[in-house]
Amino acid sequence: MSNFAATFDSQLSPVAPFLFYLVLGAIVFIQAGLLFGFFLPGSSLLFSAGLVAAARDDVNIVILISVIFLAAFFGDQVGFVIGRKLGRPYFKRARSPIMKKVLVRSEIFYEKYGWWSVVIARYVPWVRTFVPPIAGTVKMNYYKFLSANVLGALLWGVGITVSGYFSGSIPWLKNITYSVAVFFIVASIISGAINYRRENRD
Repeated sequence: MSNFAATFDSQLSPVAPFLFYLVLGAIVFIQAGLLFGFFLPGSSLLFSAGLVAAARDDVNIVILISVIFLAAFFGDQVGFVIGRKLGRPYFKRARSPIMKKVLVRSEIFYEKYGWWSVVIARYVPWVRTFVPPIAGTVKMNYYKFLSANVLGALLWGVGITVSGYFSGSIPWLKNITYSVAVFFIVASIISGAINYRRENRD
């Protein structure tokens, strides 16, 4: 992650403040809300944004984390609506027994683990893009999704950006925050694998 962060840091440093906020917000929103955005950078980009904010006087960290939080939150909301409006009708029209079985199993999974899945998925590359539409498709309770979305946007979007910011201000924190980010990603993948195995045993 450190190499990715360093790369984005050098790319973002010369960008004008308004464009800086706009580009960061757009990338986070597209990655969270639109399925084709799965390939866009995530955690490493946020960390780099925090580093840039610490190094530049014309980038306000409060504005930055506000933009990122709103982009992450509304991105997931859009993804959820897309799943509810498009994904659900598609699965209902499907005649394949396998597709219907997948829908039923997904509904059971989201009923049991959906809240935490939405929160944890923020830390897992690629997965964070697809979880909101799936949650909408399986008709996860809207208010449960909403609360998980708020917490996920806060912990992931604001948390990683602020970690980068303080790493830029306090150099010795940099390695610690890299380790914490890696820990969350690895823990999320392990947790998902365990839940998947439990589901298959049922």
